[in-house]
Amino acid sequence: MGLRMRKSIKLGKGVRLNLGKKGTSLSFGTKGLRYSIHSSGRRTSSIGIPGTGISYVTSSGGSKRKYSSSAYNKRQQIQSQKAQQIKDERQRNALLVEEYNNLIEVLRGIHKECDEAVDWHQIYSLNGPFNPQGIGPKQAKAIEALEKYKPNFLQKLIKSLREKKELELKNSIEKAAKEDREDYVEWKKLHGLAERIIAGDIDAYLEVIEEMNPLDDLLEFGSDFEFGMNDPNTLEVEIKVKSETIVPNFSLTLTQTGKLSKKALSKTAYYEIVQDYVCSCAIRIARDIFALLPVSIVIVHAVDNILNTETGHNEEKTILSVVFNKEVLNRLNFESIDPSDALNNFKHNMKFVKTKGFSPVERISRH
Repeated sequence: MGLRMRKSIKLGKGVRLNLGKKGTSLSFGTKGLRYSIHSSGRRTSSIGIPGTGISYVTSSGGSKRKYSSSAYNKRQQIQSQKAQQIKDERQRNALLVEEYNNLIEVLRGIHKECDEAVDWHQIYSLNGPFNPQGIGPKQAKAIEALEKYKPNFLQKLIKSLREKKELELKNSIEKAAKEDREDYVEWKKLHGLAERIIAGDIDAYLEVIEEMNPLDDLLEFGSDFEFGMNDPNTLEVEIKVKSETIVPNFSLTLTQTGKLSKKALSKTAYYEIVQDYVCSCAIRIARDIFALLPVSIVIVHAVDNILNTETGHNEEKTILSVVFNKEVLNRLNFESIDPSDALNNFKHNMKFVKTKGFSPVERISRH
């Protein structure tokens, strides 16, 4: 570093050709702050005093001076650690942005997932694991193991070892018989349940829902599911969507320097995500119920905390009510649909304004 006097020839706006005994250089910049590249490879930054020809200069590149002091080496180590920390911070920030983008994608694509379909007729047609009046398969295998048992060398020499092994095999027969009985009871229960489902037993439908929790993975995006039925052809589901706590009201991006940029979403951008999230949840609920039970109609009501402009307080209100027809729903290409637009295929009540979001609606009756 140091103070210097210099002369230069101006080539164009903001560009000068600097002449010297050891080579030439090009400078770019404005009065008071310039950056130069020398033919030797040296790069120079200067902060000058306009009109005086005097500047304060720092240089890098070209021939480098070598240092051996422990203080300088420590400085280099610290700078290296700082560079690594910057790199690590950039990676962490990039991961946060990726996580954010993935969340938005998931919220708008909840409907793309679905449980495997249950074939109750196939379940009903399955034969029992064995004749309960006879010996079960597990018990038969345990009996065979006892009959084929041959003591090893030590067991032949030591009676207690042989007797211990024989006792283990006999106990295995009892354990296997118990497991066979449990398997038969489980089959009989499932067989009877399938029979009731096929017959349209509403209580059996509700038992299946309680036992299998078909919407449990949606609890991450909502809560308090309620189910209701009056006839075996139609199931009604209510979900509390909690959009205020589920949908972020900001965006995350990564700057060119690797910093995290967090900005508030516009009302339009935020409410569009909310609408897609709510509609996507409704479609997913219908898909899961159709996969689990032999119903042809699923009615979904979405409830959320929204502002009551008459009282000025947030209240739980129905913001979406939609009647899903199984045949129509199954014709949709779930990978490509816009969940909000897709509801136009079904009878539904929804009041939505891009700058205000949802307003309360009347529920569609199942009758």
